[in-house]
Amino acid sequence: MPTWTSDELIRIAGADELEMAPLRRDGTLREPVPIWVVRDGEDLYVRSFRGTDGGWWRTARANHQGHIRSGGVDKDVAFAEVPDSEVNDRIDTAYRTKYGRFGGAYVDPMVAARSTTLRLVPR
Repeated sequence: MPTWTSDELIRIAGADELEMAPLRRDGTLREPVPIWVVRDGEDLYVRSFRGTDGGWWRTARANHQGHIRSGGVDKDVAFAEVPDSEVNDRIDTAYRTKYGRFGGAYVDPMVAARSTTLRLVPR
């Protein structure tokens, strides 16, 4: 299974936003949307601010493939769902730590959206 390089992890995790373009059922990419991304160890994670109502998230969950762009990294990815509560606890902390400066109005919905956690897997 492919892994992120150290440089890719640093560049993507260091960026405030990631451009997310999930693959539609017809094989085309959705228009990219800016979302927040966090790192936990050697993995990168995203969540939907709008929870399960997020359009990009529904498309990503349906097809498990897409494309991301962040920190100068341009990459095809697979999306893996993350049911593990311990991993989600760490991701909650990562969102609070990285984005806390934006305040609870933005961070609290990201923490509450645990069910939308997706791990980005490079392809």
